[in-house]
Amino acid sequence: MSRLEDLRPNAAVKGILPDAMVTVVTTQWFGSEALELTYKTAAGKVANELLYRHDEARFEVVEAGRPWSFDGDGALFRLVSEAHRIRLAHLFDPLLAVHASLVDPLPHQITAVYESMLPRQPLRFLLADDPGAGKTIMAGLLIKELIARGDLQRCLVVCPGSLAEQWQDELYRRFNLPFEILTNDKLEAARTGNWFFETNLVIARLDKLSRNEDVQAKLAAPEIQWDLVVCDEAHKMSATFFSGEVKYTKRYKLGQLLSQITRHFLLMTATPHNGKEEDFQLFMALLDGDRFEGRFRDGVHVTDVSDLMRRMVKENLLKFDATPLFPERIAHTIPYLLSDPEARLYTAVTDYVRGEFNRAEALQNDKRAGTVGFALTILQRRLASSPEAIYQSLRRRRERLEKRLREEEQLQRGAQAVFDTAASLPAMTEEDIEDIEDSPDDEQEAAVEEVVDQATAARTIAELQAEILTLTGLEALALSVRRSGEDRKWRELAGLLTEIFSNARTTQPAEPDPAGPVPESVAASPSQKLVIFTEQRDTLNYLEQRITTLLGRKDAVVMIHGGMGREDRMKAQEAFRHDPTVQVLVATDAAGEGINLQRAHLMVNYDLPWNPNRLEQRFGRIHRIGQTEVCHLWNLIAEGTREGEVYRTLLEKLDEARKALGGQVFDVLGKLQFEGRPLRELLIEAIRYGEEPEVRGRLTKVVENAFNRSQIQDLLEERALAHDAMDASRVHRIREDMERADARRLQPHYIESFFLEAFQRLGGTAKQRESRRYEVTHVPPPVRNRDRLIGVGEPVMPRYERIAFEKALVAPQGQPPAAYVFPGHPLLDATIDLTLERHRDLLRRGTVLVDERDSGTSPRVLFYLEHSIQDAVSTRAGDRRVVSKRMLYVELNAAGESRHLQYAPYLDLRPLESSEPDVATILARPEAAWIARELETKAQAHAIATIVPAHIADVRGRTIERIDKTEAAVKDRLTKEINYWDHRAEELRLQERAGRAPARLNSEEARKRADALQSRLEKRIEELRLERQLSPLPPVVLGGLLVVPAGLLAAMGGQPTMAVAPDTQASAARARAAIMEVERNLGFDPIDRETDKLGYDIESRVPGTGKLRFIEVKGRLAGGATITVTRNEILYSLNKPDDFILGIVEFHDDERHTVHYVRRPFQREPDFGVTSVNYDFAELLARAETPR
Repeated sequence: MSRLEDLRPNAAVKGILPDAMVTVVTTQWFGSEALELTYKTAAGKVANELLYRHDEARFEVVEAGRPWSFDGDGALFRLVSEAHRIRLAHLFDPLLAVHASLVDPLPHQITAVYESMLPRQPLRFLLADDPGAGKTIMAGLLIKELIARGDLQRCLVVCPGSLAEQWQDELYRRFNLPFEILTNDKLEAARTGNWFFETNLVIARLDKLSRNEDVQAKLAAPEIQWDLVVCDEAHKMSATFFSGEVKYTKRYKLGQLLSQITRHFLLMTATPHNGKEEDFQLFMALLDGDRFEGRFRDGVHVTDVSDLMRRMVKENLLKFDATPLFPERIAHTIPYLLSDPEARLYTAVTDYVRGEFNRAEALQNDKRAGTVGFALTILQRRLASSPEAIYQSLRRRRERLEKRLREEEQLQRGAQAVFDTAASLPAMTEEDIEDIEDSPDDEQEAAVEEVVDQATAARTIAELQAEILTLTGLEALALSVRRSGEDRKWRELAGLLTEIFSNARTTQPAEPDPAGPVPESVAASPSQKLVIFTEQRDTLNYLEQRITTLLGRKDAVVMIHGGMGREDRMKAQEAFRHDPTVQVLVATDAAGEGINLQRAHLMVNYDLPWNPNRLEQRFGRIHRIGQTEVCHLWNLIAEGTREGEVYRTLLEKLDEARKALGGQVFDVLGKLQFEGRPLRELLIEAIRYGEEPEVRGRLTKVVENAFNRSQIQDLLEERALAHDAMDASRVHRIREDMERADARRLQPHYIESFFLEAFQRLGGTAKQRESRRYEVTHVPPPVRNRDRLIGVGEPVMPRYERIAFEKALVAPQGQPPAAYVFPGHPLLDATIDLTLERHRDLLRRGTVLVDERDSGTSPRVLFYLEHSIQDAVSTRAGDRRVVSKRMLYVELNAAGESRHLQYAPYLDLRPLESSEPDVATILARPEAAWIARELETKAQAHAIATIVPAHIADVRGRTIERIDKTEAAVKDRLTKEINYWDHRAEELRLQERAGRAPARLNSEEARKRADALQSRLEKRIEELRLERQLSPLPPVVLGGLLVVPAGLLAAMGGQPTMAVAPDTQASAARARAAIMEVERNLGFDPIDRETDKLGYDIESRVPGTGKLRFIEVKGRLAGGATITVTRNEILYSLNKPDDFILGIVEFHDDERHTVHYVRRPFQREPDFGVTSVNYDFAELLARAETPR
């Protein structure tokens, strides 16, 4: 038992903390029965406590004189060292989230996450890449990385309702992140009264949050601190300047709230800029209100946003081979004339719609007028859709209004009595209409039907009776057209389908079409696949029946609409993508968002959306990552109709712009402004006043002006935005970085071998069932209980049918699906945490490991160090915030030299065997006499002299640049606003003295505004000063070990080693030189990386591609028996099996040498306890080939 008197400076003590040793700094006695102990923890923090005599039973002094006892169990030491490394996996694997997720990211996705977003602390960023660039994948990688770094526990994703399920699916399927979607039921069932407090990973609908202040209050409760909020389709949270006033929408106010309650804030949208700089700066104020304070004033408020956002254009994105990521896309217009019966129906319904619009406008209740107007526009769109859609809509509307008439008559009102038809209907504003368009398709259909069938401008029973009479006539007219089968729009589609799916085309079409419906580049084939979009469910059913009849097979057509459940929708999508008998997918806009249909490259818009952004979203279903064919889109337009003429002008101008500027014009469809009005308003004006020539001419001019060449060019260039270009050289650099990261990744081989060993030691049972796939038949209670303490996601299961560590082995065909085990998976995390808790003290005690490849007699000491950099910002716990952390291995030798090792060197070293000398005997040798008290300090000195300066320079370089830019922008903007309000206050004061005080603002309010801005400026400058105050913490020694050469053990008379003595440094250098010469002669660019200790010796660049070859060099005399390969070398080769080469240089007696290349030299990783493997030299030569 240790005594209080044993607590001397530098002594290592066990028992003071529950799961780690501490080092004594100093003691102060109080009499002879008590002392104050000041100690340093393994993490480098200093703490103190009082100890009495009765406390002697609970602590033990592990070492009395020597700083390290090196008497720990060697096998356990290797295991706990690997547990610690995997716990800090992001420090060793620069692309950890990529390797731990089921994704294969592209160059622009890698740069977004690892270059643009992760280095920013805290993150306030706008990701504005084009549609289809994979922003969901980028967000998933960011979330995964922040979780791995311990920087994220609570995350909120806010998105339109139609995308909520897609976000949930993607984040779970690709990243194993179990997000929950916010619902009313969950809010009401919360045990604590606040569901957000109980749930760490949340997806919430934008409309639900923006409309419900009670939910917002729970979201912003003080006890809830969000680490990251992601807003998808963030442009929907924009505000606008109108008539000199800012119009703040509910969504914008929600954005302001979200910005205040989170540390990291990520906005994602492909359309951040609507062409108005003042609106764009209001939007950017969500990220940094100080930099964009006040109303934008041209010539005064100019700002650079390149440090706050990134934008990449679809057409400029590249794959890793530097070829374009997306193919070309072309739109075709197919105009058609209505038949006489269709034209009569169109005129009659349009006259009804116009008349009702005029009556609605005369209503005093503006909100009701908006509801009626919305219903009438839907009716007009159904008229353009199909005879079936307009007939069914007129019938349903008549029936609902007749029901309403009967209700009013039962109340015995007079024919002229006024009633409130709006009482049972929602009041529709522009924001409400947007919410309906953003809601899931089934909700959208229900809301639209409720409004369309009931909303009426009739105010009396007599007016309602007259409207019903009109509807009865229109219904009869629509029924006659429906029964006649006279549908010109369908005939155009049928001709297009026949031409696409026929085996051969006629050389001369019967009716030549100037538009050339099907270009020669589209191969006619029965195996083609085509997507048809319609807005109306009635039209969808109508098309399904007619296309089935045309193609002659029921199974040739599948449908996707909002009334289908998620599972049925996915089945239809999979059938279309993989079933060769399915040729056509007919879909409403339920497939326009969130579904990938790149199996097809042909698409038809049977109905044209009144929101041009929908046009791009639909096209984006086939024109997306993975598409290899040129994409074609056909738009069907009815000539002679009022809205058709406007749309045809738009499409003609769009085609002209495409020919001049390329396919990227489709990316700005959602940004087009028609004299500041949306397209929907233009189409309504055309319907209402289109018979007037001057109105028609003006609308044509407005559409033409929207496609003005310079205006489109401005939108494409987004001069106000931050562009990020990606040329071939940058792609090659990214590829090289990824190749290096792949070679050193921990997933799957390092993690697999660690887990199997550690899990077995904890009492778990894992049995291999297929190659590298395991059944876990028993998870011990300590592992399950540990997850309850540390888990944040899914729980640890008592058993697993299969687990796998390699992405490709998660769901192989014909085998049970496996749980993908990676850093962050609860089973692995619980295993790591228990291993560290039980054996962490071994790291400070140290151990002895043997280097079989070293035939010398001089031992070395290896220390593990952790180094952090902090700024002056306080965390929630009151500590200074750590902004960067690194872990390193420093090796010291007898000559006093130190070097930094890049990988996990302990994995190549074996524990002492029981028959070999013990640690006391080794330390008593003269070769170990230099191992003294100050070694730990020497390791720290090496880190402080060489590693820390580079680390602080790297962090300071990127941090100070960002802070300088932010401070300058904040000072500039707020100072101008302060000066403006100072000047305005003085102006108002003089006006008040003169008796001309304005009604809306007085001098006192203007002065308060200036003072508030001054306070904000001072507060923000102080915050930036704290961020700028970067300081390195002293490196903390986490662990250490004594490396004993096999030659020393042999000299001491221990068991002889079986390994062949390693190459001498001279012969190893000669072998590397020989390989370097061969690589240069083959046209590659080799670099000697042996001194970096990476797990390979030579990195050889393939010029012009970004690809790397990794070569491990072994030199041997001809006729040698074996070649020894270390554990790290084997695992690196398995990480890059196609790019790793074992280069053997065979030396002959006459100074000649022969170079052999062995590809895929090793088949699987050795067990965790194996540190090196001897391979038969002759067998390797038999598998070798001539270098190529």
